[in-house]
Amino acid sequence: PHELHMILLFGSLNLLCTGCLLMWCSSTNSMALTAYTYLTIFDLFSLITCLISSWVTMKKPSQLYSFGFERLEVLAVFASTVLVQLGALFILKERCVYPPTAHIGRLLVGTFVALFFNLLTLLSVRNKPFAYVSEAASSSWLQEHVADLSRSLCGIIPGLSSVLLPRMNPFVLINMAGALSLCITYMLIEINNYNAVDTASAVAIALMTFGTMYPMSVYSGKVLLQTTPSHIIGQLDKLLREVSTLDGVLEVRNEHFWTVGFGSLAGSAHVRIRRDANEQLVLAHVTNRLLPLVSTLTVQIFKDDWTRPLLTGTLTASSSPSGAALTSAEGYPAVSSSSVPPLMMSLGRELDPLTSTPYKPSSPPPEFSFDTPGRNVQPVVLPNPGHNTHRPYGGLGLTYGASPYTGMLNQGLARPSSSLGLGIYLKICGTFSRRCSISRMTTP
Repeated sequence: PHELHMILLFGSLNLLCTGCLLMWCSSTNSMALTAYTYLTIFDLFSLITCLISSWVTMKKPSQLYSFGFERLEVLAVFASTVLVQLGALFILKERCVYPPTAHIGRLLVGTFVALFFNLLTLLSVRNKPFAYVSEAASSSWLQEHVADLSRSLCGIIPGLSSVLLPRMNPFVLINMAGALSLCITYMLIEINNYNAVDTASAVAIALMTFGTMYPMSVYSGKVLLQTTPSHIIGQLDKLLREVSTLDGVLEVRNEHFWTVGFGSLAGSAHVRIRRDANEQLVLAHVTNRLLPLVSTLTVQIFKDDWTRPLLTGTLTASSSPSGAALTSAEGYPAVSSSSVPPLMMSLGRELDPLTSTPYKPSSPPPEFSFDTPGRNVQPVVLPNPGHNTHRPYGGLGLTYGASPYTGMLNQGLARPSSSLGLGIYLKICGTFSRRCSISRMTTP
């Protein structure tokens, strides 16, 4: 409540000060003072952002907003910086098209009033969103030039290093630079009546404002686009390498990390483990490694279901009245039910021929089973190991079994009891008997 009262108090004072400055801008007809007044309006936006941040800290994540309301802070910072940059562009357009003649009536008074109130607001109210963005975003061109001068100055006066190094607060810097520019404008107009310096001062303040706010807009815009922060990519790569070397972990894939809010990182990953690994133990180790950096973490553990692929075929069986062997139209023996592997008959479920994951037709497909190339290829039919399908006359009842090696002379000869020898024997006997009967009939 105390912080809320401070925000409301400074918000009311900001509205009063902004109204007075706008009236003085109209009386002096100074665009430089108008450009500097936009910094006071930016202070009002920063107070609104601070109020939103206080409200977000009191709200808890809901079912609709599972990540909370932290993105409202990011959106408020992005909108504030963009609006101030649009005001700077408006100043540049006005200076180039309508260069008025400035008066120095209350120019200096307005400068000190605006500087005092801006510094008082920046130093009295703790604005966490803008404080984080000013440190995390890249330095502006104004900060870089001032940092070079600060290093040289701190070499002479080491006590200033705590204030000026490594870089100054961008909001304090832009207020000080704008007030200095207005003081120079007042002196030149008062001494030399050089009104063109007001235009130059307005352009300088607008460029400094644009250069200071642009890196913050870029940083907050990247957060809104859910990108991975560049300064923690190295830490994430190191942690993922450590996770991949844990006991039982085979692969870490589909990892994605993004920023939900300022200083809040979310991420998800799929971890494939061995079949004999403990899911809860691996999940605890992975969470323990990633949770210090990733505040909102989702890890999905699944075991490796790799099995040896089994080739299935279409079972065809045709019965013949004589009980002969099953043959196909081309004369090759067809696959019978006896040639089906017993594993396939006992499983009672459908096996995918070209993927390593078995599944039941009544159950949904297994997780992470993607459409692999060759999924729609026709199944390969394996012949019965007992049939010799490489023999062209397998359907004629001729046997091609291994012949007995009883001697060197009868190698490859069939036994009389075999179907081949019996058939030749019967044919010879039938021919001989017919010739004998014919010879008896023709004999007188």
